Amino acid sequence: MIASLSGILETLGGDWVIINVGGVGFQVHTSTTTRSSLGKAGEEVRLYTHFLVRDDGATLYGFAVMEELQLFQILIGVSGLGPRLALAMLSAMEVDKLAMAIATGSTELLTSIPGIGKKMASRLVLELKDKVGAGFIATPIIQVAQENTDVVSALLTLGYSVTEASQAIASLPVSTDLGLEDKIRLALQYFGTK
Repeated sequence: MIASLSGILETLGGDWVIINVGGVGFQVHTSTTTRSSLGKAGEEVRLYTHFLVRDDGATLYGFAVMEELQLFQILIGVSGLGPRLALAMLSAMEVDKLAMAIATGSTELLTSIPGIGKKMASRLVLELKDKVGAGFIATPIIQVAQENTDVVSALLTLGYSVTEASQAIASLPVSTDLGLEDKIRLALQYFGTK
């Protein structure tokens, strides 16, 4: 198995790169996030990889950070979700934001990714909620998020990061009398005070 590659970046393609390792060029399929972090042709790069062998061929997938590789491997374990769709998901959303969307059951945010419909979003949440929540997000954030799933979803949809959403949720008063609109308004006010 090829676990990682270190070499010279030769070419950047639409959804792949070629890395020259000791005179051998490896074509590696990547997310746009990884491709944008690699730099220019001629520079030294390192990718964590997943080597996938199927009846119709072998493909190498590469990731700039280990967390992205781990989430990719979890995603392709879902029936009906292939590696191309997993890469599209990782291209559309940062790892922490995607993990938070799955862990909090935010199907609305997941369906905003091209190629993910309601059925697939529901399947992702059902199959991966516990796996992703335990592995990618700190436990206190999950606990806070589970109580305020709709607020987290709204903040993520508005473009706030997982960390920012978590901080805003943590600043909310502990009260069961607050409705969703009030919680969102208070969370947005948190950003106004910063």
